[in-house]
Amino acid sequence: MGVGVAVVGFGWMGRAHTQAYARVHHHYSDVEPVRLVAVADDVPGRAEQAARRYGFEEPAVDWRPLVGDPRVQAVSITAPNFLHREMGSAFAAAGQHIWIEKPVGLTADDARAIVGDVQVAVGFNYRNAPAVEKARELVANGGIGAVTHARFRFLSDYAAHPDGALSWRFERARGGNGVLGDLGAHGVDLIRFLLGEIGSLVADTAVFVPFRPRPTTATAGHERGSGEPGPVENDDYFGCLLRMVSGARVVLDCSRVAVGEQNSYGFEIHGTRGALFWDFRRMGELGVAGGPDYQDEPVRTVFAGPRDGDFGAFQPGAGIPLSYDDLKVIEAARFLRSVSDGTPYGATLVDAIRAAEALDAMEESAASRSWVALH
Repeated sequence: MGVGVAVVGFGWMGRAHTQAYARVHHHYSDVEPVRLVAVADDVPGRAEQAARRYGFEEPAVDWRPLVGDPRVQAVSITAPNFLHREMGSAFAAAGQHIWIEKPVGLTADDARAIVGDVQVAVGFNYRNAPAVEKARELVANGGIGAVTHARFRFLSDYAAHPDGALSWRFERARGGNGVLGDLGAHGVDLIRFLLGEIGSLVADTAVFVPFRPRPTTATAGHERGSGEPGPVENDDYFGCLLRMVSGARVVLDCSRVAVGEQNSYGFEIHGTRGALFWDFRRMGELGVAGGPDYQDEPVRTVFAGPRDGDFGAFQPGAGIPLSYDDLKVIEAARFLRSVSDGTPYGATLVDAIRAAEALDAMEESAASRSWVALH
């Protein structure tokens, strides 16, 4: 029969989870196939359309009847941030395993509230890129020496247009801390995945588009608004300096209003004997510098291949690009393996809590204009 799955919230990310479930057994023969039991979304007609297109057995407007439903062993929570705590807590208490999108609520307390004897996977997909996993191995094995300093960037233009609708993403009560939770959560997770724990930080934040037109209908994605203007309640941008427990220094730069930047996500990591460079838009390539001369060392491009991360589950040879959707398939496979084995694989709730603690510290730092230690 397979693992009974429900998807709660069917915007872009709900669709990405569903498509990943549909493909996972094609790439991972050791992972049990899934049974798409139910899809829930309160936007009129959306759940019914999803059920017809993807083969869910049952569409629903309300997610609550799915809590404790014996047909559903695992749930994807892809609803807006402000619903994560209520949904996650309910499904976890009912013993249903959870694959939840970041940032898992609005604060670290929201993430901590999800308690139960279940597996919880979190949608930190960028760590799943095989070239990123190769970079992690090189760092861990001393391939670039001791890491001295690094720069991570998550820059996007999705909110750059001043007429972009004032959706839930721009409201404090429903969208939380804005770009911190949206892009910053990914940045913090990538930093921790590659470089270890954060010791302290200092941050600055800004709102560059203070008013946006209200939407007149339910919004999907980043549509234009046509209603009366309303205030943007959370941040468009933040910059942060981090001191790692290892002693390395890191700069994290995130913006949702960066004109000219389309998903410009990546990092530069410098060590005592070399450096690493990665750009999400060239996901299968890792720039590697190093050698005996220290100065004037060239940067060579290394292509991820079958021995790096989960690349071999998709392609037989290096240099064949993977996609964003492939990263979600990797995530789905690790989640389902966690469910069947009872052992966590990939990003977990602990990772979400640590990321949220760092984001909370950034808000505190920006307000106090001082360094904040993480414990």
